[in-house]
Amino acid sequence: MKYPYSFKRGPHGFLMIELPKEIELFSDFIEQIALEEEADEFIDIIDKVIDGTHDEYEIFFNAPTVTIKPDFTTVFNEFLIDPPFEQKIETKEFRKLILIWKESL
Repeated sequence: MKYPYSFKRGPHGFLMIELPKEIELFSDFIEQIALEEEADEFIDIIDKVIDGTHDEYEIFFNAPTVTIKPDFTTVFNEFLIDPPFEQKIETKEFRKLILIWKESL
């Protein structure tokens, strides 16, 4: 994993993932994944984009929107008050983050 991460419990006991500032918006998306089956579904989508089955794939999941492309994945959250509203990560690293999150569920 290229990026450091850690887990913590939020004020109501929910699991949270802490990511570096340059990719912190991805935590908003990842923390919405509540079931291993959802994580598996997203991993399958990522794999299909990487292997060329899909050119790109956009996921609207609560507030954050993720656009997956073969090389980079972008997260966008138009409901934030302060920027940044968009960040990018390598798609293979995004896949790793989802796998790490799945293992913590």
